[in-house]
Amino acid sequence: MTESPRPRLDFRAALAAYLGPQKGRVAILSLFLLAAIGLQLLGPLILKRFVDNAAPGPAALPMTSLWALAGVYIAAALLTQGAQVGAAWFSEQVGWTATNRLRRDLAAHVLGLDLTFHNARTPGELIERVDGDVTALATFFSQFVMQILGSALLLTGIIVLITLQDWRIGLALGLFAILAAFLISRTTQIGAPRWASERQARSDVAGFLEERLGGLDDIRANGGASHVMDRHGELTVALNRAGRRAGRMGLAMNTSINALYTIGLGISLIGGILLFQSRQVSLGTVYLFVQYTGMMANPLAQIGMQLQQFQSAGAGLGRVRRIQAISTRIADGTGVAWPSGPPGLAFRHVTFAYEGRGPVLQDVSFDLAAGQTLGLLGRTGSGKTTLIRLLFRLYEIGEGEILLGGQDIRQATLAQLRAGIGVVTQEVQLFEASVRENVTLFDPAIADARILTVLDEIGLGPWLSRLPAGLDSDLTAGGLSAGEAQLLAFARVFLREPSLVVLDEASSRLDPATDRLIEQAMDRLLRPDPARPPRTAIIIAHKLATVRRADRILILDHGKVAEFGARADLAADPGSRFSGLLRSGIEGVLT
Repeated sequence: MTESPRPRLDFRAALAAYLGPQKGRVAILSLFLLAAIGLQLLGPLILKRFVDNAAPGPAALPMTSLWALAGVYIAAALLTQGAQVGAAWFSEQVGWTATNRLRRDLAAHVLGLDLTFHNARTPGELIERVDGDVTALATFFSQFVMQILGSALLLTGIIVLITLQDWRIGLALGLFAILAAFLISRTTQIGAPRWASERQARSDVAGFLEERLGGLDDIRANGGASHVMDRHGELTVALNRAGRRAGRMGLAMNTSINALYTIGLGISLIGGILLFQSRQVSLGTVYLFVQYTGMMANPLAQIGMQLQQFQSAGAGLGRVRRIQAISTRIADGTGVAWPSGPPGLAFRHVTFAYEGRGPVLQDVSFDLAAGQTLGLLGRTGSGKTTLIRLLFRLYEIGEGEILLGGQDIRQATLAQLRAGIGVVTQEVQLFEASVRENVTLFDPAIADARILTVLDEIGLGPWLSRLPAGLDSDLTAGGLSAGEAQLLAFARVFLREPSLVVLDEASSRLDPATDRLIEQAMDRLLRPDPARPPRTAIIIAHKLATVRRADRILILDHGKVAEFGARADLAADPGSRFSGLLRSGIEGVLT
């Protein structure tokens, strides 16, 4: 995994990438927005004419004309509300579509990164990145155009129309708007780091809680609750401090905007009165000045509020872009043509080390013929799990090569490679979903009849019959025993029909009855049909009885091949390690 230089925060690129595909909606949004602004500017002009022509005098209009002006004003007000509703609706549509696309892209990017990245970060932190930071951008995508640009256009329109009435008032309010814009911009620059700190503090709390909740049983059993609460208190205090610093900056911005608005209203009112007394403007024009100046309050407040969101969005976007700048070391292959039937497997002088550590595998070489089963033995830390991770390309090989079906696995696409390998691990991941979705891993193409056949074949038929809604029954955390979950994992592999199977056998913790079901499932999986050749398989053995199925045995010791050969030959050789294990019967050396 490599990380590019810290990317430049670029809202324009984000807008182009996620609003560009919605040009039609954005165009309609723009029309509604412009209509709402135009209608808002029209209202005071109608009232100016009403005021100037309502008083007795030569310019007075007949009552019918005044009623007509009132009707036009009411119609304009109603149309303004309709245009604002339309703009808000399309704004939310555009914003949430863009946000969900960004969330999808970021989630796919994170899931595509290698385990070096994931091992360095807690799931809670990544959830905060993919969901929390992206959600903070939702307001930016949905309201930035409508509130920021709309408010800027409304302010510009107000100043232009006031200037057309009197250039002096227009100049004064224009300078006022420039000063307000400078103050808002300056406050935003000062506040951005504080919002970034607040987002990071929130992420730290989320990561801490996720990690501690995942280890709740161990924490309780070992008396670690006080430590957890102390650390949680430290993190929440840090979050509180960061939130207060960011909030104070937002309060300062709002206070400054309100003060400027008060000054602007005073300028408009005093200037209008003086001009009216010198008979340079009409009473309706004075009303227009005051009304338009009052209208400036809302866009200024909206700009201030949205720029606070902009600060939070800026912090979120910066963190999102830093994640996007990280690239995986595992390059996808161009694709290969696998041979039909079970593949042969070969490791050629494979050496691998995790970052910052010495070699975990050193010059590992062996050949497993197509259709054979390999029993993989070794103490904890000998490199068994790492060998399997390299086979799946969860990490990139340091030196050497791995051949599957005679093809270098690095030439296959990751999807192609992993689709051909089935795995049953000791820890089975179940989802808050139906039995059907858990067994098929959310693949709707698998028919119910096929699922029922497989579940019955591996011994889960009676369990399924006890569920209230059969395949539609929801599975909840802790709803299955360890043995039932293990059998469910076998069902997943059966449905995929892979040509290579990896079994991290975990039956040592199961009761004898469930253990027999697991053993039967393993037999069926490795030799599912007498009419077809057996699958190629790797069994990471924790019990010597498990490797009775193995054709060949590989024993790892500190990352090196300590012994490799045919199981029958090694068992018959009194000088082999495997023979010694069989004679001693000490199974603990394998765990």
